[in-house]
Amino acid sequence: MKERGALRVRLDQLAREVAKFGAVGALGTLVNFGVSNLLWHTTELQAVRANVIATVVAIAFNYVGFRYFTYRDRDKSSRTKELTLFLMFSAVGLVIENGVLYAAIYGFDWDSPLQRNIFKFVGIGIATCFRFWSYRSWVFKTLPAQEAVAHAESFLEDGSKAVAADEKRPAGRGTR
Repeated sequence: MKERGALRVRLDQLAREVAKFGAVGALGTLVNFGVSNLLWHTTELQAVRANVIATVVAIAFNYVGFRYFTYRDRDKSSRTKELTLFLMFSAVGLVIENGVLYAAIYGFDWDSPLQRNIFKFVGIGIATCFRFWSYRSWVFKTLPAQEAVAHAESFLEDGSKAVAADEKRPAGRGTR
């Protein structure tokens, strides 16, 4: 039963993390689409170059959201290392996102505004899966104490259930 309680706590924590990551990511995606479409329609920049600029703006926006909202309870002891890893993994996401757009435009000649946005969306989706894994695994690491506290809380929860069960037993009937 202890493992089941601990698993539930971990799944609840993961669900909250995914929801917060998704909220920041959704806002970052709006920033990304807004900047890219603005650049596509108001400048003479090539589509992929404009998209790279939009992605960089969204990466900056997302870092602030992830650090101060999604992962605010995570280790803050080495911000330089955190930012370096964040930028490194974000650059990989940028290559994934813009690689999909590049392949659509230059590989298949799909370059209408609708097609650009569709393949931008696909690229963001693939890159988001990579970013979620890399950010939570390498950039915004869980504090070791936090895992210990979660384990202790599940242990205490299971212990309180056992005490409550003992209190319900009739007096004089112990266990062997």
